[in-house]
Amino acid sequence: MTTFADVLARQVRGDSSRPFVTFYDDATGERVELSVTTYANWVAKTASLLAEEHGLERGQSLCVDLPAHWLGPVFLGAAWAVGLVVTGPEDDHPDAVVCGPDAVERWAGLAADLPVLACSLLPLGVRFADPLPAGVHDVGLEVWSQPDAFTAWDPPTADDPATGPSYGGATQDETWRAAAAGSLLTDGGRLLTEANPASPPGLATFTEPLVRDGSLVLVTHAGPGRLETTYAAERATARFP
Repeated sequence: MTTFADVLARQVRGDSSRPFVTFYDDATGERVELSVTTYANWVAKTASLLAEEHGLERGQSLCVDLPAHWLGPVFLGAAWAVGLVVTGPEDDHPDAVVCGPDAVERWAGLAADLPVLACSLLPLGVRFADPLPAGVHDVGLEVWSQPDAFTAWDPPTADDPATGPSYGGATQDETWRAAAAGSLLTDGGRLLTEANPASPPGLATFTEPLVRDGSLVLVTHAGPGRLETTYAAERATARFP
């Protein structure tokens, strides 16, 4: 019986300096690489932001409306560390929302009733350059003051739901059992993809590398031939789709 916290703790006890998420935006030239340690640090800060700053509790839901970006796996992990159910924009009545800049206007009208957290998706996770609508929280402004360690006061169990209907509705244990049995990469492999990890079709591109001691190379806006070049440069061993 396994939770996200169990899986991440095992990775941190191993070779925690190895790359875990490498992100390319070929439209801007941005490249970000998170080691296992750095990823765990971002998860801790973000989990504290969700639970301590915005009062979210085990069993509540977080709608993740982010494009393909390295912050997607961070928010997935943070949600599961708190014990939140990850839902998509298609699912009804979330208890909180995290979105990218293109979706701010979609969710701003709910900001008076529930936490709406917006990510600028600018390099280094910095704040928005322009003011956000009233009540919308800037993740790049709020996350940096959060602590580097997180312990849930009401820890989720393996039987707690991890995902909502649009993701298929699995428990934490079911999520990690499926990832361990998956076939996207071999143990210790390096998976290159353009799929959004924070989406139902792309979820396994994050969960499988984490549970199988592997890593994710996430590429967006790739031009002709760029995926092949990046595959070779990053020494990837598998590709999805």
